[in-house]
Amino acid sequence: MEIIETGFNNLLLIKPQVFGDQRGYFLESFNEKKFKALTGLDVTFVQDNESLSQANVVRGLHYQNPPFAQDKLVRVVNGSVLDVVVDLRKSEPTYGKSYAVELNEENKWQLYVPKGFAHGFATLQDDTRFLYKCSEFYAPESEDCILWNDPAFNIDWRVSSPILSDKDKKGRNFEGFISPFE
Repeated sequence: MEIIETGFNNLLLIKPQVFGDQRGYFLESFNEKKFKALTGLDVTFVQDNESLSQANVVRGLHYQNPPFAQDKLVRVVNGSVLDVVVDLRKSEPTYGKSYAVELNEENKWQLYVPKGFAHGFATLQDDTRFLYKCSEFYAPESEDCILWNDPAFNIDWRVSSPILSDKDKKGRNFEGFISPFE
């Protein structure tokens, strides 16, 4: 496992070691002991989620407010996404800045997203299966959403006709946003 710094505090790109041959491949998608040793982070994941989406679906930018804020470890099993986060931590120099990376079935990369980030993704292929581990259980009363196409972030989602949920169409604007994250 290789850990790549992103320029955002504790937002980490993880490249797993893949063992492949004529039969296919094997990889260890998560190992708590190795994760702690390589990152210095002590995270317990309590819930795994999976979504299946067709091309051009945009989900996000989602987060849960404290005390139900979530660390996430995200990856793609089939297909491809542009994975996007926005730093909502007021005390960080990257506050209000976005980061994007393509996660796909070929590169098998993962993104560790700490508490205090809004998270979303755009599917770049049909039948994209996206998996994520969460450090807190889903708490709908704590859930919130920043508008996916807020001009404050200038994110190129790489989709021409995004397919959105009603919830994501009604995300809040970043202007005037008061962050609950230090």
